[in-house]
Amino acid sequence: MAYELTIFDDAGFDPAYLEWLIEQQWPQQQEHFGRLWEYYQNPAVQAFSAAHDEATGNGLVQAQETGLPPRITGRRYGSVREAAFGKKIADIQRKEIVIENDIAWRISAMVDFLFGKGVSFVSRAAEAGRRQEIEQILKGAFEANGGAGFFQDMAVLGSVYGFADCLVRPGAGLLSRLRRNARHDVRTSHPTASDFHTAVDHTADLALELIEAPRALPILDESDYRKVRYYAQHFQQACNAVETNGSSIVSLIGRRASSRQRRVVTVTEIVGPTAWQRYENGDLAAQGDNPLGFVPAVHIQNLAQPYYYEGVSDVEQLVPLQDELNTRLSDRASRITMQAFKMYLAKGLDGFSEKGVAPGRMWFTDNPDASLEAFGGDAGSPSENLHIAEVREAMDKISGVTPVVAGVLKNKLGNLTSGVALKMTFMGMLTKTARKQLTYGQGLKSIAQMILTILDKAGVYATTPDERKVDVVFANPLPEDETERLKEALMKKELGVSDALLRQELGYRQ
Repeated sequence: MAYELTIFDDAGFDPAYLEWLIEQQWPQQQEHFGRLWEYYQNPAVQAFSAAHDEATGNGLVQAQETGLPPRITGRRYGSVREAAFGKKIADIQRKEIVIENDIAWRISAMVDFLFGKGVSFVSRAAEAGRRQEIEQILKGAFEANGGAGFFQDMAVLGSVYGFADCLVRPGAGLLSRLRRNARHDVRTSHPTASDFHTAVDHTADLALELIEAPRALPILDESDYRKVRYYAQHFQQACNAVETNGSSIVSLIGRRASSRQRRVVTVTEIVGPTAWQRYENGDLAAQGDNPLGFVPAVHIQNLAQPYYYEGVSDVEQLVPLQDELNTRLSDRASRITMQAFKMYLAKGLDGFSEKGVAPGRMWFTDNPDASLEAFGGDAGSPSENLHIAEVREAMDKISGVTPVVAGVLKNKLGNLTSGVALKMTFMGMLTKTARKQLTYGQGLKSIAQMILTILDKAGVYATTPDERKVDVVFANPLPEDETERLKEALMKKELGVSDALLRQELGYRQ
């Protein structure tokens, strides 16, 4: 596969390196990031067994089963994506399997704490009127791209993969204005009311595209990993068309499938500061100039990780413990299954064997030496229960998310009407949320500034670099007492805090 990169006019952009990224790094990313997503979502797939040599319950295999030892599953898996194609191990029968996804609810709780109550943008422009207009423009841009759903999707991708990238794509209308507009970074006049309404209308022409980690192939600066020289993507796109294979195939569930299959195209997209290209199945499909003059990509780390493009994934840290938890739960289920039966030894009871044992059944005898002894059944295993509890506790410590966050109360937590007591209870979760507010907040600032820069370059709504600066305000994830907040604001006012800042903290507009 040969890539024609002359349009980028960059001698340092080596086509051989791009081929290496696609042929070597991309498959590794598919395996690594795909495993994280499968453990988070834990989908169930139909087990494929030509001989149907074992019972798998309802015939479905969950993704996390691939992390169980072969002595439990009776199969050996090469990767999490081979859940339906495990290799049968001779003389080992599938045991009782218990999967408790302790990852998904923790990720959901993290997303709820970060973006559950929304986020707002506050302009730093000097004029009050300009601030209101800029805030309305930004609100319209994010609302046009999903609003709260956009922020929550970003948080989910970041928590699972360790980072979330966002491409800011101008639509056809903005691109035409950018290409014919000769004004670059020059503010010709103060925007009018008509300019503001035009800018609000054009926010729907801005696409904020979140990029999945498995498809992202950023080409970084050799001397600074934080700078993106080119942003490349490689992925398979399903088309609204069908193609004929020429022969019928057998589907994974054993049924004969039609030869007409949905068409899938392998896409490679490259975005640079001056141009872009799109390849389909290795052939150049489209290319053009980039009138922005920069790569419109924003990189957001979930949790900062020094000297790595990827951030820290919340899922990756929990995978080993999730496997251990599922293993011990499955072992306990198998033990209970094998030991749950009870046997009774009767001595001196006539006719005991004629009637079965049932709840409330009684036997009478005149024999003073008669006895009835029960043995077997599930005996308590304190060490087993303790180990499972310790695994759960370890997951609580690593993730910072305890069952209390999800509303599961086991013990008395003290006076929960006290704000201090509530914060102490959620200390780990609040600390991690504060760290994420820094990384996601900086990323959202960059997206907002990029939106305003594009509108400025297109001649839609002129702004200066200082006017493009914004603050991202996250809502307090904890329930708040409005009376306490107002009292706190009054005390701050007595200390000299400005009314504008107090209104901003309370969530009131100017």
